[in-house]
Amino acid sequence: MKKLYGFLIMMIALFIVSACSSTESAGTENKENSNEASATEDKIEIKFWYAWGDKIGENNENLVKMFNESQDKIHVTAEYQGTYDELHAKTQAAFAAKNAPEVTMNEIASIGVFAKSGMTQDLTPFIERDDINLDDFNPGLMGNSYVDDKLYGLPYLRSTPILYMNTTLLEEAGLDPAGPKDWTEFEEYLRALTKGETVGMTMPVDIWMYEAFVAQGEGKMLSDDASQVAFNEKAGVEALEFWKKLEKEGLIKIPGGEEAGEVKKQDFANGRSAMIFSSTADLSYNLSVAEEQGFELNTAFMPANKVHGVPTGGANLVMTAGLDEEKQNAAWEFIKWMTATEQTVYASSYTGYLPSRLSAIETEEMQNLYKEKPQFKVAVDQLQYGQARPMVEAYPEISKIIMDEISRTILEDLKPQDALDAAAEKANKLLEK
Repeated sequence: MKKLYGFLIMMIALFIVSACSSTESAGTENKENSNEASATEDKIEIKFWYAWGDKIGENNENLVKMFNESQDKIHVTAEYQGTYDELHAKTQAAFAAKNAPEVTMNEIASIGVFAKSGMTQDLTPFIERDDINLDDFNPGLMGNSYVDDKLYGLPYLRSTPILYMNTTLLEEAGLDPAGPKDWTEFEEYLRALTKGETVGMTMPVDIWMYEAFVAQGEGKMLSDDASQVAFNEKAGVEALEFWKKLEKEGLIKIPGGEEAGEVKKQDFANGRSAMIFSSTADLSYNLSVAEEQGFELNTAFMPANKVHGVPTGGANLVMTAGLDEEKQNAAWEFIKWMTATEQTVYASSYTGYLPSRLSAIETEEMQNLYKEKPQFKVAVDQLQYGQARPMVEAYPEISKIIMDEISRTILEDLKPQDALDAAAEKANKLLEK
């Protein structure tokens, strides 16, 4: 009995020591957690939503991490939201639910839609307060930044389409690896490169590329006052007739469906197509693919028709509307930092996106990159022919109508003029609303 009693006393003592130890440990842990929470609570928390993954997503995450480490007053959480369309839809839903991110990316054709619907903040007062030199932003990228003479976004990850070429295949075909200069040479290249299982180009139906071809014919997508469409006039019809001819003769492959973009990437990577049109944002990715697959890659301007012409693309950084003063200032500090020269150099070097600041182009780092990899400078030089994209509220829907009619023209053998007239009739009704 005494042995049992002694054993019980010992176990109780051990339990008390253990409990005290656990309490002390928990107290230390809670104190540490409390310190961490306190450190976080001392910072202003904002969210940044972005589109696209791979190198583009890595760039965004890296820059946000660098921003958070650069100062101790603001903490930004970066969150991936899919494609531009998915990002925009989620942002609109979050804004309606009063849970929108403080900073997000707006694809440039949507800047006007978001601004006029009251979802984004006019940045003009912040620009004036901090005396930001807007002249340092490349003029070719500012066309989609203003709405009713107010600045609603600063250029961030901006682009133009460029021509990517498998120059190994070009040289085997006896072609100049510098690429075709105009539509006539472009067709000649396609004919020389289309043989066996290889087609000259894989080119999905894409509104951005159609805008480029229309611009090359000195045409426009909308009238000057944006009251009606203009894509069914001479330049627009000529562009679609050219596409249809190339496809009918088997010189270009036009894949359809949701996987069309992926088919283009895989065809180019595997040598099933010798050329593609794609965003300059894909440059780092395509260079790595070329290295992995063992072929040389070069880039060039999109071929000219009557003139050179390309739409600009990509996204601006915007601040959502309705923030309190503290959140506004935090969001602005983040936007200002992300679009500064140093960060512009980093983003352009990492992804291939255009450097949106002129001062970034002149830095030693960018100049060295252009010497080492001249493919990066092509989009910068081509930007002199860049054009702003339409920003009317109905344009996203109009774009889908145009792409549907272009696809029907290719698949159902419609006449280009008839197809574009049908698209114009539907589009003009949207512009009248």
